[in-house]
Amino acid sequence: MKESQALLRLQEIDLQLLRLKRQLSAMPQQKKLQAIAQAKRKLQGELASIVGQRKDSEMDVEDSEAAHDKFVVLMDEVKAQAAERQADYRQLTDLEAQLTSLAKRLEKIEFTHGEKVELRDRLRKAERNARGVMARLDEEAASQQEAFERASADLMAEVRKLAAERKSVVADLSGEVLARYEAASRRFGGLAVERLAGNLPSVCRVKLQPSQFSDLRRAGAEVTECPYCHRMLVFEGAFDEVE
Repeated sequence: MKESQALLRLQEIDLQLLRLKRQLSAMPQQKKLQAIAQAKRKLQGELASIVGQRKDSEMDVEDSEAAHDKFVVLMDEVKAQAAERQADYRQLTDLEAQLTSLAKRLEKIEFTHGEKVELRDRLRKAERNARGVMARLDEEAASQQEAFERASADLMAEVRKLAAERKSVVADLSGEVLARYEAASRRFGGLAVERLAGNLPSVCRVKLQPSQFSDLRRAGAEVTECPYCHRMLVFEGAFDEVE
């Protein structure tokens, strides 16, 4: 295949692939998959926050339980000292003051401990619920993906066929021409190449002046550049002979 022919065929293939991509993106399953993915991203952020809070809450509960056990032991030790000693009035007074202080601190720990346990349990439940929702979203995503693959089988087959042909067509282009094509394709939204029929380019539709047309013909190149829109320009005469 001549390079000019390959260039035009490459553009046809890329435009077909672009249309197929748009068709695939517009399928209802794809829209649902996008909505599910968005919901999962939001839920993952919320779940990460819940897990962090739950871990902190569990540590608070453990610290509270450890502090409670510590003060219970201290109170038992003070009581044992009071029972074992033949203490005078002043010593007994000091021991009673210690017991009173320990009892107040223990009461405070027990009061806040219930709230901490309640918070931990709420966070554990919230985490279970969030993970349950995530599992259901995963199931729905799998179901929609399966439905999408069934509904898009013909389109995907066409995509694979065109992709295979594209590789073959690209092999007929020089690296310089391919680079020019890809740059022009990005610039012009896929319409990188136009054909010259007579003195009229097929895309920009601005007639070449006789002097411009003569200069291009004398150059003898099958692929040049349109002097008006600067797309790649293929001479119609390049298709007079087919290899």
